[in-house]
Amino acid sequence: MRIREVEISDDMIRLGQFLKLAGLADNGAHARELVESDEVTVNGRLEGRRGAQLHDGDVVAVGDEKVRLVAAR
Repeated sequence: MRIREVEISDDMIRLGQFLKLAGLADNGAHARELVESDEVTVNGRLEGRRGAQLHDGDVVAVGDEKVRLVAAR
């Protein structure tokens, strides 16, 4: 399975924001639903905190779609 990369302009982003930025969630309410429904993993581990901090190299998955966070250098 191919992992898509999404670049952010900072060193850190919150999970809910990243779900929207990466196109994994349509909006903030959808991001919250995904997290609360145990549909989101970060680096292979279930993540239940929408405000969890993500950093360069973290891989977020929703269903079969995986996205790697790349911090701008």
